[in-house]
Amino acid sequence: MSQIRTFLAGATSMAAALAAIVTLTGAKSPLRHETFDEITVGRINIVEPDGTKRMIIASKAQFPGLFKQGKEIARPDRRDFAGMLFINEEGTENGGLIQKGSIAEDGSIASGLSLTFDRFRQDQAMQLINTDSASHQRTGLSINDIPFYKDEGGQMKSRIWLGNTGDKGSALQLKDAKGRTRMMLLVSADGKAEIQMLDEQGKVSKSIVPGSGE
Repeated sequence: MSQIRTFLAGATSMAAALAAIVTLTGAKSPLRHETFDEITVGRINIVEPDGTKRMIIASKAQFPGLFKQGKEIARPDRRDFAGMLFINEEGTENGGLIQKGSIAEDGSIASGLSLTFDRFRQDQAMQLINTDSASHQRTGLSINDIPFYKDEGGQMKSRIWLGNTGDKGSALQLKDAKGRTRMMLLVSADGKAEIQMLDEQGKVSKSIVPGSGE
């Protein structure tokens, strides 16, 4: 009889433990809707019903690596950023938003924000970027030629850049298929406007300025 009581007590304890696990994990429970005024977390994984990650929001300490066809590849170089990754249906990275900003002990500034949109299984086709340091600030929109994922050895080529210049002017750069700037629309910091045509070596072959008669 004592053996039966021991068996029943053990079975009861196991059943209670399993019930607690089901309650905590939500296993086989109906979809729940929760409302919070505020949550504090290091990372949020947005997943499909089959577990495929579709979006990740993370702190710098928990920022993920590169996702490629459902597998995560380590990227230690990303550990300086917090932000968000977009992931497509097959589990491949599809773009993201990353940002950082800090002042080092020597007073140097390292700050930046980048929003990118990737081509399928490839690098960024468009990027909105801002970088800032003690000596340089760069803000602009970059549009790139990205090879098809089946093309081996293909490289990204910048085709359009719209943003500021190092001397506090603004510029629109139009580039050829090899990434060489062939035309620029420029406005200097003091308001002087110019259109430049460039050759394959990057030299200005023709320039149009107000009052030039062209």
